[in-house]
Amino acid sequence: MAELALTEWVDQSIEDMLRACERSAVHLEMRDGYMRSDPDFAAWRDGQRWDPADRESWWHPWYQATSDVTSRGVEIRRARIVSEPLSEYVRYEYDCTFMNIIGGEKVRWLPRRRATDLALPGNDFWLFDGRIVLVNHFTGEGESAAHETTTDLAVVKLCATAFEAVWERAIPHEDYRPT
Repeated sequence: MAELALTEWVDQSIEDMLRACERSAVHLEMRDGYMRSDPDFAAWRDGQRWDPADRESWWHPWYQATSDVTSRGVEIRRARIVSEPLSEYVRYEYDCTFMNIIGGEKVRWLPRRRATDLALPGNDFWLFDGRIVLVNHFTGEGESAAHETTTDLAVVKLCATAFEAVWERAIPHEDYRPT
């Protein structure tokens, strides 16, 4: 990847980068498991379910950030490529996606078997305003390892094209029924 061209994005959190968006933010997730050490995931595994009507029990700064950003007209889209049947972790994500939607995100799901002919980058990413890519790196166990940003035009183009190809095929959350 090229060195960062936009130094104002260095060392910012994903939330800060999202808040700086002017037009769009897209996120492509391609793993079947993330941060299994997350206390919310552990609570879900133990049977806890969150009530959409009880926002105080699940609303946190991320959802406030997405709500704030979408209320000023920025579009946030999240696409998930998933294996079926869903892994336990992705089932958890599915059950909690109402939070993303209430926060203003649009979410779609693409069964992995329908992604075989798509050219995809090797890592999950965010693309902010079609010009800045934040690449997420995870350990083999799905724990967050690092992230890096780039404005390299080839990387931006690959990520934008990949996301749009996935989005076009993916099933809106409200229509997706996991197997």
